[in-house]
Amino acid sequence: MNHTSTSTEKTPLGGSAVRRAFFASLTGTALEWYDFAIYSVAAALVFGDVFFPSEDPATGTLLAFSTYAVGYVSRPLGGFVFGRLGDKLGRKKVLIATLVLIGAATLAIGLLPSYATIGVAAPLTLVILRFAQGVGVGGEWGGAVLLSSEFGDPRRRGFYASAAQIGPPVGNLLANGVLAALGALLTEAQFTSWGWRVAFLLSGVLVFFGLWIRAKLEETPVFKAMEAEQKRPEAPIREVFTTHPRALAAAILSRVAPDVLYALFTVFVLTYATGELGMSRGSALAAVLIGSSLQVFLIPLAGALSDRVNRRVLYGVSAAAAGVWPFLFFPMIGGGSWPLLALGVVVALVFHSAMYGPQAAFIAEQFSPRLRYTGSSLAYTLAGVIGGAVAPLLFTALLDAYDSWIPLALYVAGTAVVTIAGLCLGRDGDPGDEELLSGEPARSPAASTAS
Repeated sequence: MNHTSTSTEKTPLGGSAVRRAFFASLTGTALEWYDFAIYSVAAALVFGDVFFPSEDPATGTLLAFSTYAVGYVSRPLGGFVFGRLGDKLGRKKVLIATLVLIGAATLAIGLLPSYATIGVAAPLTLVILRFAQGVGVGGEWGGAVLLSSEFGDPRRRGFYASAAQIGPPVGNLLANGVLAALGALLTEAQFTSWGWRVAFLLSGVLVFFGLWIRAKLEETPVFKAMEAEQKRPEAPIREVFTTHPRALAAAILSRVAPDVLYALFTVFVLTYATGELGMSRGSALAAVLIGSSLQVFLIPLAGALSDRVNRRVLYGVSAAAAGVWPFLFFPMIGGGSWPLLALGVVVALVFHSAMYGPQAAFIAEQFSPRLRYTGSSLAYTLAGVIGGAVAPLLFTALLDAYDSWIPLALYVAGTAVVTIAGLCLGRDGDPGDEELLSGEPARSPAASTAS
């Protein structure tokens, strides 16, 4: 690969600026994903009873996961709105706005009365707040990726871009840790009645911390260069669809398997372990907690590895392994063994990390710098609708309809094929691409050299 850099791809900033950007990307995304993960876990364990009471527990769980899906369906709106603004106004301003939006929505969920108190207004308001959460997350990811990667050396983009990818497991770790602690300290009735709300209310403190960090940052050097050279796009959304259609398709498809795998092994596994295997809520949460802890280290490691080997090959091999693993996982945990459950979740999240670490760099490299926020945000959010949004719903519906794990495993395998197809459509990144800032479409895969 040619590593000759353009003026905008160089980062003549000190190491301290790069470290601050990396930390701000990681912490801000972690705080937002704490909010998002709190909702996901609560939907699996609590919301069916609190907001969707039903004589049939499966129906209540399906309705709760429906609101979970709303947070994914609303993400494209955040990608359209905030992605466009990020390419026109700058990364920093937009990232502060997304953090405020999701933090306010999460606080409001923590204060929302139950169905027993205000009736149907409770689930309706919950859907609106979940929608707002999704809009915030939809605008957050693309900017967080650029915040760290545009400050860092483009030849190490896999590692620097992984800062935003570390956020979800850190947020999931915080969320599950807080809920596990509350579950251990409170009775079942106390946790269902008010204990889960404490985790949502803690978001206010965490968001304030994230805002303080991001407010101290400068704009990225790449965006500053675009401003100086007057290269900011006037209609970034239209440009992405007209000049980068293949890149957009590749980026969208590449995200499907990681999203579905993550939904299975951090969200639906809680329902499966408690409902099908008879395990306690605490033991199921502990298994997810262990896997998420390891991901904090595995994701940046995978990102760094993708800077040394071909990024797409590493991603594709990991996707294939992820597609096979459920066929081994479900028979392995059939006896209700917690050590085997924990091992199975850990192995799955290792495969997820090997995809998720390189993912941010791969997606960003599909688009020219002047369209990266818009293109990355659209790919991230549109993929979420066909991947993570419907996954818990489909897992629940398939298990209820067939009373077997086999359809679930086949579903995951199918998404692995989709992701591999997306990687084949994509291109290998090149930090020396001279046409990037000029706004010319990224080169086709055939024209790219391997990493």
